[in-house]
Amino acid sequence: MNIKGKVHYVGVNDRNKALFEGLWPLPYGVSYNSYLIDDDMIALVDTVDICYFEVFLEKIKRVIGDKPINYLIINHMEPDHSGSISLIKQHYPDIVIVGNKQTFGMIEGFYGVTGERYLVGDGDFLALGHHKLRFYLTPMVHWPETMMTFDETDGILFSGDAFGCFGALNGGVIDSKINTDIYWKEMVRYYSNIVGKYGSPVQKALQKLGGLPVSTICSTHGPVWTGENIPRVVGVYDKLSRYEAEEGVVIAYGSMYGNTEQMAEAIAEELYEQGIKNIVIHNVSNTNHSYILADIFRYKGLIIGGPTYSNQIYPEVEALLSKIAVRDVKGRYMGYFGSFCWASAAVKRIGEYNEKLKFELVGNPVDMKQGMKADVYKMCRELGKAMADRLKADRN
Repeated sequence: MNIKGKVHYVGVNDRNKALFEGLWPLPYGVSYNSYLIDDDMIALVDTVDICYFEVFLEKIKRVIGDKPINYLIINHMEPDHSGSISLIKQHYPDIVIVGNKQTFGMIEGFYGVTGERYLVGDGDFLALGHHKLRFYLTPMVHWPETMMTFDETDGILFSGDAFGCFGALNGGVIDSKINTDIYWKEMVRYYSNIVGKYGSPVQKALQKLGGLPVSTICSTHGPVWTGENIPRVVGVYDKLSRYEAEEGVVIAYGSMYGNTEQMAEAIAEELYEQGIKNIVIHNVSNTNHSYILADIFRYKGLIIGGPTYSNQIYPEVEALLSKIAVRDVKGRYMGYFGSFCWASAAVKRIGEYNEKLKFELVGNPVDMKQGMKADVYKMCRELGKAMADRLKADRN
């Protein structure tokens, strides 16, 4: 499938995998994108998951027939993109692998592949004929070896996982020729789930690449982005990597028998009464944490609660708190609540977690013994009001 001039899409779709990395749901599937530059010297940019190698190889041969591939450019070594390196090497034994120092260590470690290499550093250059490629190292977006390849001839940025999103590609790949509606939300979820911890490296990469005349972004996941969508895509990654958020509240709770759930509902009612429109309530046992994390990246306020369980935090609440901490999310307002039957522990331990998160504490934590009573209901409403007041203070 042609992208522009001599640049072709040879990626594949995966609609069989249920969980990306064994963790994150894929309701729309996922694409593993690879690109072929059919120039005087032929270059393949990244490969695909090994499960799809036969389909991948057939797509390559449709473009170049029996011609050899001269270069394999590795922007990212995660196995969903590097998994076919060994098989490509078998079919094209003279291929030269292009990468940086970190890349080659991983190729040997994962696949034991050796042979001729073209070692590149930041700003290095490779001429294919008509196409002139320049390489930019972008470490920790989101692995240490990650780099991007810029085609100076056509203004195409082969960006690796950066600017990627979940979602298989349904027939077409170029944004202007397909319906991209699902990919925008899936981009936020992809970023929050996969890249979220690495806001600072993403910012450094955006600054490094900011002056390039990019006309097309070819990521390893999701559509090829062009035209007016380029600033929008870059804007999404810029905003998320600075941990900027909209006015709104995520209420995430665990509840065994519905008592703690009543607390969440009371808090949400007060937020509504106080004029907060964006309120999202998640039962942490029923909603995959992938979607909760995406909302936490989207909204400024977080109120989290759960019952005491074996003198600890309710397990799914603790799992969510751990995922938030791993991503080093910044600049959120947090309130919390909990319940117990005979010995309180959850509220105290959620508070201890917030010492790691370093979120701004809003309102007074609410700890309920057994069932909902008038005084507890009042305290829940007060917590909702405190969060609403803090959010509205930012409107000015």
